[in-house]
Amino acid sequence: MLDLSSLNDPQREAVLHGDGPLLVLAGAGSGKTRVITYRVARLLERGIPAKATCALSFTNKAAEEMRERISTLVGPREAKVLTMSTFHSLGLALLKAERKALGFTSGFTIYDSADQLGVVRETLRSIRADERRFDAKAILARISLAKNAFLSPEELPGDDEYDQVTRLVHPRYLRAMRALAAVDFDDLIVLPTQLMDADEGVRERWEGRFWYLLVDEYQDTNRAQLHFVRRLAARHGNLTVVGDDDQSIYAWRGAETANILEFETHFPGARVIKLEQNYRSTPRILAAANAVIRNNATRRDKALWSQGPGGDRIAVVACPDVDAEAKFACDEIERLRREERRRLADVAILYRSNIQARPFEEALRNRRIPLKMHGGQAFYERKEIKDVIAYLKVAINPRDEISLRRIVNYPARGIGPATLERAAQWATARSIPLWVALSRYDEVLASTRDGVAHEARETAELFPRGPSENDEPESKRSSGRETPRQAVASFVGLVSRAGTLLRNGGRAAQVAREIVETVRLYDDLRDAAPSLAAAQRRIDTVEELLRSLEAHEQRKPGPEALEDYLHFLTLNANDDDTSDQGHDMVTLSTLHGAKGLEWPVVFLVGMEEELLPHARTLYPQGPDVGGVQDVSEERRLAYVGITRARERLYLSRVLVRRKHGKEQPRTPSRFLSEIPEELLEPRDLLAEAKQPVEKTELKNFFESFLKSGG
Repeated sequence: MLDLSSLNDPQREAVLHGDGPLLVLAGAGSGKTRVITYRVARLLERGIPAKATCALSFTNKAAEEMRERISTLVGPREAKVLTMSTFHSLGLALLKAERKALGFTSGFTIYDSADQLGVVRETLRSIRADERRFDAKAILARISLAKNAFLSPEELPGDDEYDQVTRLVHPRYLRAMRALAAVDFDDLIVLPTQLMDADEGVRERWEGRFWYLLVDEYQDTNRAQLHFVRRLAARHGNLTVVGDDDQSIYAWRGAETANILEFETHFPGARVIKLEQNYRSTPRILAAANAVIRNNATRRDKALWSQGPGGDRIAVVACPDVDAEAKFACDEIERLRREERRRLADVAILYRSNIQARPFEEALRNRRIPLKMHGGQAFYERKEIKDVIAYLKVAINPRDEISLRRIVNYPARGIGPATLERAAQWATARSIPLWVALSRYDEVLASTRDGVAHEARETAELFPRGPSENDEPESKRSSGRETPRQAVASFVGLVSRAGTLLRNGGRAAQVAREIVETVRLYDDLRDAAPSLAAAQRRIDTVEELLRSLEAHEQRKPGPEALEDYLHFLTLNANDDDTSDQGHDMVTLSTLHGAKGLEWPVVFLVGMEEELLPHARTLYPQGPDVGGVQDVSEERRLAYVGITRARERLYLSRVLVRRKHGKEQPRTPSRFLSEIPEELLEPRDLLAEAKQPVEKTELKNFFESFLKSGG
């Protein structure tokens, strides 16, 4: 018999539920995975065939974790037969089994995002739309959201020009994909559902396949997944879903909170069981989380509670600026290690956007505190950052060939592989650096037997009609239609000027900004990004680098400031190896990346208006789609962040932030005011810094100083 003694009453009730639809509202840290695994084990114990039981999740990792847990309860043989899958894997299995009904008698191809963009761009050309005016990625995002919402092309909402052109592109995109015998990622859910709707044979085969269906993280499902689940559970009606509407934070990618809020409407006669006992956090942390989330108007009524001791009050820390906020976190982490014997792995620093990570990453590195980035790249490992740094490295040391090769044709300027190889061979033959060969490129061409002819052929290949002063530029990224010889000369001139400025005492941050503007880096980032919002995030990352360099120069002025800064980056470049999860390291993560994780100590930073809640929520704009235009999802993000903490929680904000070179006052997040004062321990670092030092404190300091031999 399955031992259920470790389950609390609501958990046991959910596990023992018989037939019919069941909604398990599982609050944060309430043991939802335990309920799913024990319920599957209980079904098998009742004699339900393993092959007739299916559990769906959103990641392969979650599916395998469930299978492993079930294996310990019922044994590996039966666990292996179970269908433990992601939505998209099950959809693919259905399409493969039913490809004849789908009309793809010889199979089909799954297109990735790059392939999809190619189809969208070709469609734009076919309708004579201005490709330079419309971002293909933004159009594809609209098509994806329409599919996930189970909308036809005619039902697409919106009236701006992007909505209008998408209504033209969408049906042509669908026809093109069909002609290519191709499907995209969204089709792996949409097409199986449409097949079951339209084909009685397919419907018969799949509606009766699973006697019991279980779905994890149900709050993250979109409308297409709802239709998919309804079809699979239609015959037997034995559907169990586990989720928490208070942790629904993926509306930007199509998730609909209504799926869990309206479960009884979608599945009449459904039973609802609430899991409210929390096994993770202290009562004070839970009280704060409950106080924040109850301000969402549309939600399932529930409140987390714990039998554990009350715990420490929540520190609410006001910091003068971002550097002070990062310093406070480092000071407190070191204090926790020293006084409470905390491990670094016990600590996480959480933030709304990746761009907030830089000062914390830099401060931790300066203190030699090991860190790992979760849910985002380390700041200095991002491509746009490494590109700007490479320009600076070459400016002060043109012999740095690795950095030189990185940026010689980035952004694209017409220095192709053949040009670079010709210069490299010339340099190798004379045992001189590649930079020298580029600086003397006219000699390179003259010494090559067919150099002039080759230059002409390469120019013709780049510009079939030949360069003309009246031609439109090939790209917004290039500075006109230059021949390879002209492109090399322009590049050499750019780097040489930057090097001269730096050697003559020019400010490195200003030189870096001039490079960014001259090569039109931001135009390239906009062209290459999947959306305007993604492009702006990358641009903001570069701006953050420039601010960091400027701050470093202010701290350490002088001609060696840039070299010192670059050495600092090089020495610390490999410190954030996250491959070994056993290392004792502080975790830095976005709130989205932290979902499903927990730590004894959490610093939730940037608790300010326009960060949490985010400005894009408060002031939506541009052709990007999928954003939530009220603060309900942002409040859920705050709730997720608060409930990641088990024992100690810090909520910090800054008084001013620099924006466009000016200090701007910041407003505390509205979510802070929603937490009862008796749960909080306020700290104002600016006020603390201004407090006079007591005489006894000075006396004690000097006594200890003398005793130590100072």
